[in-house]
Amino acid sequence: MPGRRTAEIFSNDITHSWHPFTQMRDYAATEPLLVESAEGNWLVDTDGRRLLDGVASLWCNVHGHRVPEIDAAISSQLERVAHSTMLGSGSVPSIELATELARVSPPGLERVFFAENGASAVEIALKMAFQHWQLRGQSQRTRFLAFENAYHGDTLGAMSVGGIELFHNTFRPLLFDVLRAPSPYHFRCPEGHRDHAECGRFCLQRVDDLLAAHAGQVCAVVLEPLVQGAAGMVTQPPGFVAAVAELCRRHDVLLILDEVATGFGRTGTMFACEQEGVSPDLLVLGKGITGGYLPLSAVLATEMVFESFLGEVSAGRTFYHGHTYTGNQLACAAALANLGLFESGPVLENARARALDLATALESLAELPCVGEVRQRGLMVGIELVADRATRAPFDPGLRTAWRTCLRLREHGVLLRPLGDVVVLMPPLSITPAEIDLIAGALGRELPAIGA
Repeated sequence: MPGRRTAEIFSNDITHSWHPFTQMRDYAATEPLLVESAEGNWLVDTDGRRLLDGVASLWCNVHGHRVPEIDAAISSQLERVAHSTMLGSGSVPSIELATELARVSPPGLERVFFAENGASAVEIALKMAFQHWQLRGQSQRTRFLAFENAYHGDTLGAMSVGGIELFHNTFRPLLFDVLRAPSPYHFRCPEGHRDHAECGRFCLQRVDDLLAAHAGQVCAVVLEPLVQGAAGMVTQPPGFVAAVAELCRRHDVLLILDEVATGFGRTGTMFACEQEGVSPDLLVLGKGITGGYLPLSAVLATEMVFESFLGEVSAGRTFYHGHTYTGNQLACAAALANLGLFESGPVLENARARALDLATALESLAELPCVGEVRQRGLMVGIELVADRATRAPFDPGLRTAWRTCLRLREHGVLLRPLGDVVVLMPPLSITPAEIDLIAGALGRELPAIGA
């Protein structure tokens, strides 16, 4: 039972707060989790309970909490200036960060436009792609091609290229129409393919067909490379990203890669697209860019895209988009310190090693009757729960099986969140072997009881 202080705070919470992606009626009826402090990969609530942050504070924490180097960078920046506008002026941290991002990103991405969150950055990329073609005299290019099960954020443009009905269907009358290709979700392939590679080939053929049928009308293809995160950690077969990039070149459309979730070491390389040698025209970054400390996102663009916007003011080539806190100095200082940790330590090596440890620790779970599939790419894992393993029939949504499972996992000191009936594991890159064993042990105690 929560202590008196926790009860008082929770009362104010349910009276005044409105939490994202949360049914508040259910939230008010659950045992409260109110985070008060953190240390390393652990969160501490108002009752002193310690919980392993198994979802990296919604996929953004990289090195754990209270990292001395990032703390010091923010504190040092506070002694100078917390924020000033980038509209028509620059700041030292934002310039330094833009330079570093251009250095560590895939080849050809030299221009950096800052925002505050992933959805805002996706909106920027969509507007850049659209205006790029307008300025090049191809006014008929007004459409985007995106994928089923995609998630790119919750603003209207980002939802338009998203493809998750649960999140987006209510707002469909407000959204613009896009061309929609199937994603290589062989678990539920529209053609019935159970082979991952075969499903991938089917999806690529549909992309090719759609681009050919709408030749000269498409601005860009928008893709989450290697993993569709919010879809339930749906992984793509090897070569899929490179094949999409080749189709974009063949049909002369831009490629926008959304690496808000997959960037900054999450899949074992700094950016997921590196694993297939792909450099997009526009790269969208967020979440881990500051190590999980402060809101910041960015769109990296090629010089070709940037040059489309150059000219006299009277020519109307200016990109009229911006945010009050674009390039905020505190956030940029945190991001620079974050990149410094990648540079100075074995962050990526540790991420790759822990991904192997995690795969080994979860092997036995894949054979449980309630587990349809365990999907993993680096430190991104989705465990799909099913009512019938043979047919892969889902549970009744009203049972909220994965949600209830995640609530029980808190009793074992592990904080996870579900996506539908997929239990998501997305720990900080600083996760240790012992902490992986804790997560796997907790799942090993709870999952066998499902449906028993």
